[in-house]
Amino acid sequence: MKIKSKLMTATICLASIASSSIADNIKVGFNVPLTGFAAADGTSALNGAELAVEQINTAGGINGNMMELVVYDDQASPKEAVPIAQKLIESDNVVAAVSGSYSGATRAAAGIFQESGVPYISAYAIHPDITRAGDYVFRTSFVGEVQGRAGAKLAGEMLGLKKAVVVTLQNDFGKSLVAGFKEVSANYGIEIVGEYEYSIKDRQFGPIVSKIRADNPDVIYATGYFFTAGPLVSQLRAAGINTTIIGQEGYDSQKFIDIAGPAAEGTIITTSLDRDSTAVETQDFITAFEAKSGNKTDMVAASAHTAIKVLAAALQSSGDADKAALRDAIAGTQLTASTGEISFNGLGEVQKSVQVQVVKDGQWHHHSVIHDAALLAPPTE
Repeated sequence: MKIKSKLMTATICLASIASSSIADNIKVGFNVPLTGFAAADGTSALNGAELAVEQINTAGGINGNMMELVVYDDQASPKEAVPIAQKLIESDNVVAAVSGSYSGATRAAAGIFQESGVPYISAYAIHPDITRAGDYVFRTSFVGEVQGRAGAKLAGEMLGLKKAVVVTLQNDFGKSLVAGFKEVSANYGIEIVGEYEYSIKDRQFGPIVSKIRADNPDVIYATGYFFTAGPLVSQLRAAGINTTIIGQEGYDSQKFIDIAGPAAEGTIITTSLDRDSTAVETQDFITAFEAKSGNKTDMVAASAHTAIKVLAAALQSSGDADKAALRDAIAGTQLTASTGEISFNGLGEVQKSVQVQVVKDGQWHHHSVIHDAALLAPPTE
């Protein structure tokens, strides 16, 4: 039986201002998968967003008004995301919204928000068409092609690995990452000797593993989420394939390490979060998130936290609920967040460095940072 989307309203206010009218709260929409295959990521993203709201309200809110998070479960489904967007705009009267969901749902909702002139921020969905919905749509994480290009630089230039196999998850996420990797791979002397595809439902990778063993590459660029990458990496290692594996932010969860077990050791990923950063914003976020959730932090939590903080800064500077003024304020935001220095180009795409993490002793740790501004330049149209 299909699970219907459920509404949760997270209203986080200081006890000292309990007498404030609910009508004075600033309502912000948040679509996120809380049931279905992406529920673990969705729960983490919601915890990150809620933490940001708690911190904002504890500090006095937005010009004295409290922020209220209006949350819907979109199940990472485009079919669910469209009516949710409509309800947030027409019934809940949100001033803006954040997506804590995957690319399919975020792409579907983006057009609705654009048509209604309501600002919308994608926290971590990476498909390039999201911001192309229009000038009211922004993204605080990397577009897929940018992260794919970073993966090629990491493999070919930084690690000196030239013989690659590419494994593509057949959805928006996987395809856009691989497109970026292939776009610049030759520039770094990389020869792609094998390309294989799989479905998001797959957990057994025997045929792909056998082909990769025959290809004998020195690097495997494999797209996926923690729940697909964990089984893939463990099966590659069980087959005696000790080749360097490069993943992306979809791996960025302690759950990947839990699933893959000892096979996770040495896996390298491109992502938005550096757990070993000395930046106050990053370390404060990690400490507060882990205390709140009881779990290790991950990219989706940090990205949702960042998106809410960007929106709060723009609301503070715009000074009212005028949607056009808020849109302009988001576009001009420059902010130090848990995921780094945030600013946007004319398309609403974030401009920041790529963090590289590696599994050491069962934990994600700093590997390197990719600062190449030209390589990492997001699309402008």
